[in-house]
Amino acid sequence: MATPDAPIKNPCTFTTPKVRAVLDRLYGNAKVIDEPALAVANPVTDAIDGDEKYRLRSEMLSEAYLPVPRGVGRLLYILARNHACETIVEFGTSLAISTIYLAAAVRDNGRGTVITTELHAEKGRRAGENLRDAGLLDLVEICVGDARETLQRIDRPVDFLFIDGWKELYLPVLKIVEPRLWATALVVADNISLGPTVLKPFADYVSAAENGYVSVELPIGDRVSVSLRLTNP
Repeated sequence: MATPDAPIKNPCTFTTPKVRAVLDRLYGNAKVIDEPALAVANPVTDAIDGDEKYRLRSEMLSEAYLPVPRGVGRLLYILARNHACETIVEFGTSLAISTIYLAAAVRDNGRGTVITTELHAEKGRRAGENLRDAGLLDLVEICVGDARETLQRIDRPVDFLFIDGWKELYLPVLKIVEPRLWATALVVADNISLGPTVLKPFADYVSAAENGYVSVELPIGDRVSVSLRLTNP
């Protein structure tokens, strides 16, 4: 049986040897680093609220990869390819694993840009290095800083929003980008099952027809929410 990212007969960018090597390295590092880092950071940051929580969590997890599962990465690629996305916005690049899948879709679509965000400056730099190693940096704009500020600067229509940062900010980030979402834009949110209470406002919002979305949750990884925007700004 083929491995999840084994080469296919007509290879797409994320299955090419160069990109697969980068992904394999990043996923391998994540297996070693992430669990111990989360075990230390979560008890501390879970007891704090507000901006201090985000700052401290970012510092304590500065070495963590926090990757999307490979199946979620493939889903992102499939949706972005099928949607022929020109502008993809990502909340939370971390060390660029999910960004690689999105940028691969842009490469294979033949046009477009991924605008991604990272609060921690050193992580943003390392994400850029990983994208460069994968040959995809030219397709990505990395916005370092608070996404609630950097995403305010988007000045073009957005046709794909991927949300995978701090759970408390899912709905605020959606509302910041929402004025730029075209009709038929996709909003994809990862890890829906990891914070059902904190993510309830987001889930309720995209599930309410009056807010202009039709949504479904998929049992991939820790559940993924996929929403279709029904109206133009």
